[in-house]
Amino acid sequence: MQPASYWVLEGEQVRCTLCPHGCLIKENKTGRCGIRRATQGTLVAEAYARISSLALDPIEKKPLFHVKPGQSILSLGSAGCNFRCSFCQNWNISQKHPPLSTLTAQQVVSEAQQQGACGVAYTYNEPLINFEYVRDCAKLVRAKGLLNVVVTNGYINPEPLQELLPWIDAWNVDIKSIREEFYQHFCGAKLAPVLRNVKIIAQHAHLEITHLIVTAGNDDIQQISALVDWIAEVSSEIPVHFTRYYPQYKWEAPPTDPELLQQAREVAKRKLKWVYLGNLGAGDDSTYCPECQTLLVQRHGYQTNVVHIAEGKCPQCEREIPGIF
Repeated sequence: MQPASYWVLEGEQVRCTLCPHGCLIKENKTGRCGIRRATQGTLVAEAYARISSLALDPIEKKPLFHVKPGQSILSLGSAGCNFRCSFCQNWNISQKHPPLSTLTAQQVVSEAQQQGACGVAYTYNEPLINFEYVRDCAKLVRAKGLLNVVVTNGYINPEPLQELLPWIDAWNVDIKSIREEFYQHFCGAKLAPVLRNVKIIAQHAHLEITHLIVTAGNDDIQQISALVDWIAEVSSEIPVHFTRYYPQYKWEAPPTDPELLQQAREVAKRKLKWVYLGNLGAGDDSTYCPECQTLLVQRHGYQTNVVHIAEGKCPQCEREIPGIF
């Protein structure tokens, strides 16, 4: 059993301090995430080096559009989540108990090298609940000159986040809504920690934001506009992905109206420099310089062609392009 980090003993129970839930866990029980278990007065990370999913993905699939465009990244996921989203798109591994296999940190690095990946993405379920594994893998991955990418709901306490920040090159944080009520009712969580962490991450690494627009949930253009306003206050240079929802898990409303996604993009482009749409099929979602409109990266679905980015700048007007190229 892998000892967990970030917990304290309170009487005969263990208080997990990894995420804002602060679960008080009885003997042989787990917290909300389902993978951190109290055992004999300690906390263990049950899913350490245990994975449910492993694939070589286009890095655009994370989605990350400003990190090594056109390259592939080794993506791995485990099990569990500290959210309870009724519309979860990966519920079969986040809300259930999928079969797991063992993959050590050293094996992760070897697999990434053998596959010719640009790095490793911790994704699919919520990776930060498996903090110790992500941390240990990330250190070995970095030592080999590869990138570390985390795709997350952003629900972690400041201290473990600060420990992880030096090892992660790029993040995609899924902001579910700008409304506290949405987080409480639909996710079983709080909004404030996510917004706090987005601000912290933006100061330390490349960050992109995903916003899944859920029919009959957060598909209100005023809410979307308020989210755009908040992101713009952090930085107008953060790439944002508005993503189409499809019926999954306990949510049966129709897929997101494509016209609403287009409307969301138009609203966002008034204040944000880099706005993309996801899950719409093989459409054109290329990257253009916001100053001179030069085509920088051409995309059609996951077919990507880096037209030209000169040392992180537009070749035409020399505007800096945020990201890792």
